[in-house]
This record gives sequence, C-alpha cells and structure tokens, in this order.
Amino acid sequence: MTTHTLSKGAIALAAAAAMAAGAAIPAAAAPTAYGQTISNSMSKCNSGTAVRVTVTGVKSSTGKVRLQLYNGTKADWLVKGRWINRIEVPASRGTMSFCMPTPGAGVYGIAVRHDANGNGKTDISEDGGAMSNNPSINIFNLGKPSYKKTRFTVDGVESITIKMRYM
Repeated sequence: MTTHTLSKGAIALAAAAAMAAGAAIPAAAAPTAYGQTISNSMSKCNSGTAVRVTVTGVKSSTGKVRLQLYNGTKADWLVKGRWINRIEVPASRGTMSFCMPTPGAGVYGIAVRHDANGNGKTDISEDGGAMSNNPSINIFNLGKPSYKKTRFTVDGVESITIKMRYM
C-alpha cells in the first residue's frame, strides 16, 4: 500500500488548474447570520440575490408592516429568533413594495405582519398576516402553515406577491 501526501501548494495548484478548466469546486457553506434588521431599499433588487415583494391588501395606514425572511427549512421557519432579515416600515393602505435581500441563492420563506395599532403585540381582531405563496391561515394551525407551503427558490432577483389577510 502506497500513501501519497500533497503539500498545501500542490493542493492549491490542483484547485487552480481545476478552476481554469471550468470544474466546479464546492465551497463551504457560510453559516446563516440571524436577526439582521435592514432598511427597505429597492435598489438592493438591482443585482445579487433578493426578493422583490409586493404586499397587497394592507387594510390601513396605521401601525407598521414587518417582513421577515427565513430559511425555507423546518428548523428555521417561524422559529423565534431564526429570521435572517427583517424590514419594518410604517403601514400604507393598499399595496406596498419591498426588496428583501437574501444571503445567497437558496430556499426561503417570507412572513408578513401588519401591527395595525403599533403596540408590538399580535391582536388577532385587528392585525393582519400573510406569507409567501399565500397559504391559507387558520386558527387550527395558529396561523402557521408548514414551511413546505411557504418556501420558494431564489437564484437571482425574484418577484413575488403576498396578499394580506385579516380576521
């Protein structure tokens, strides 16, 4: 049995040669950074990976509208503190537009909440909610559809429409 060892230089040279030949070299996945509050800047949807979100049916111009981006996995979807990016802005009745950047290409889900009175609490009789892919939201699942119903793939700049729902 013969054992071969390569120096770091030989490994780097082999990787450079493979890249020059067009071979894909898998990169280590970066860990997800959670809890980033960001501004709503539509210019972030000009390049890279992001989601252009149109939210329709906002009931009033009172309170705030919050969008949160999650990984489209069971481990992260709607789990407290496991959102990636959050945008929160004053509500505007009707239709609102957002640009939600993503950490890269992948599978994500977006949750939207209209805190109509701005008290930071969920008031079922006043506040609205919605999610990517517009799944039904009902009292039996406490308004939390499965990640399988809300996830979508991002590979560039994607556009989605989310319809707000109120009781």
